[in-house]
Amino acid sequence: MELLLDTHVLIWFFSGDEKLSDNAKNLIEDVDNIKYIGVASIWEMAIKQSKGKLTLSLPLDNYIQEKIKLEDFQLLNIKLSHLKVVSQLPFHHSDPFDRLLIAQAIVENISIISQDSMFNSYNIPLID
Repeated sequence: MELLLDTHVLIWFFSGDEKLSDNAKNLIEDVDNIKYIGVASIWEMAIKQSKGKLTLSLPLDNYIQEKIKLEDFQLLNIKLSHLKVVSQLPFHHSDPFDRLLIAQAIVENISIISQDSMFNSYNIPLID
C-alpha cells in the first residue's frame, strides 16, 4: 500500500503523539507499505517553524533527511500534473497545502492518512 501523510500526521508520527490512531501508526510502521512525505508538508512545516508553532531537534532539512533515511520514507515532489489537478479541484477545502496533497493522491493514486474531515469531500482513499 502507498501512503501519503498529511502534515499533522507526519508531525504526530515523528513525535510519538498519542493523537495518531493505532491504525494509522501500524500502517506507517508496516515495512511493506511505501510512505511518502510531500514537499508541500515540508514547506508547511517550515512555515510553522518560522512562526514558532513547531520546534524540531534539528534544522528542518536535516530533520527530514534523517527521517527519510531512518524511517524509510520517500519524498514526493510537486509535479505539473499535481498542480493541474489543484486548479480543477472544487473548493471544499481552502488550505493550499492540503489541496496539493489531495491532488497528489488523485494523480498518484495513493491513500492519504489524515484526520482532517474536509478530505472526505474529495474522492480519494482516506485513512484516519
